[in-house]
Parts: sequence; C-alpha cells; structure tokens
Amino acid sequence: MAVQQNKVSKSRRNKRRAHDSLAPANPNECQNCGELKRPHHVCPACGHYADREVVVMADEVDLDDDAA
Repeated sequence: MAVQQNKVSKSRRNKRRAHDSLAPANPNECQNCGELKRPHHVCPACGHYADREVVVMADEVDLDDDAA
C-alpha cells in the first residue's frame, strides 16, 4: 500500500489541479436560421449544414394516412 513520504500542501495540490476545469461551449450562429449550434455539427433547429439541408425536419415531412 502506498504511503506518502511528505504532506502535499494545499497550494501544491491546487497547482496540479489548475488545468482540470472544463472549457465553456463555443456555439456558432447557424447561417440559415440564426440559431446557436455546435461548430461543425448539423443545426438542430433547421437541419442545415454548410449551406445545404442535410436532415429533413419532422414538421416538413408529409405522411400519408395509408402509409402509416
């Protein structure tokens, strides 16, 4: 079992943990609808990526009654 040789001071311990914090998100504005989205991801609001529609949103899909 490991036993420490000397006590690690609070200052030295906290210096080691200085880089453990999480970075805040970096949202970008969608070029199509203006909503905030993650960089290099499809916009969750409109389904566009790089000026083209990649995902058809559910409210735009026309479903026939017989097809369901």
